[in-house]
Amino acid sequence: MGVTCVSQMPVAEGKSVQQTVELLTRKLEMLGAEKQGTFCVDCETYHTAAATLGSQGRLSLAGQAGKLMYVMHNSEYPLSCFALFENGPCLIADTNFDVLMVKLKGFFQSAKASKIETRGTRYQYCDFLVKVGTVAMGPSARGISVEVEYGPCVVASDCWSLLLEFLQSFLGSHTPAAPAVFGNRHDGVYGPADTMVQYMELFNKIRKQQQVPVAGIR
Repeated sequence: MGVTCVSQMPVAEGKSVQQTVELLTRKLEMLGAEKQGTFCVDCETYHTAAATLGSQGRLSLAGQAGKLMYVMHNSEYPLSCFALFENGPCLIADTNFDVLMVKLKGFFQSAKASKIETRGTRYQYCDFLVKVGTVAMGPSARGISVEVEYGPCVVASDCWSLLLEFLQSFLGSHTPAAPAVFGNRHDGVYGPADTMVQYMELFNKIRKQQQVPVAGIR
């Protein structure tokens, strides 16, 4: 994989989420991008349980009450599972990690109605892979995600200007600033965990937007 930027596209005024997605994909197709299948990224939130010292001497987690962990999957990495703490490390494990979470239910409990996902179409345009997705919580569409990957490079500082120029070509005034993870990488190699951190931040942003009325979102 290359260097990736994940951002949210606002819903166009007077349009629905799906209509805005169609406008974006039409722009990509006009640029000459070709469809390359579909994608899905999902996220489920777990919170630490207030466990007490058991008969076998297990450590209490009461002091960590409220700490959140995000368990995520990405169709680009079908054999992997990502576990992230907000402002913390990212663990990359195999898909058996989901089974492990069931066994750890005394320590981590799934937050009610916490699952959020984005699904959509992948497009290839020269060296760029673009994914435009509909972000949903349950049956309801909540927003739009745009992921752009520049394949030939793995150092964010070396290719951000190219990514920015391409993003501007179809996002216009909604082009995002450089992701925070780029600054954290310095001149290090960009990896899949950096993409998942961006999706975690995007999903949390959309969750918060649902807590208050947002103009233009239906």
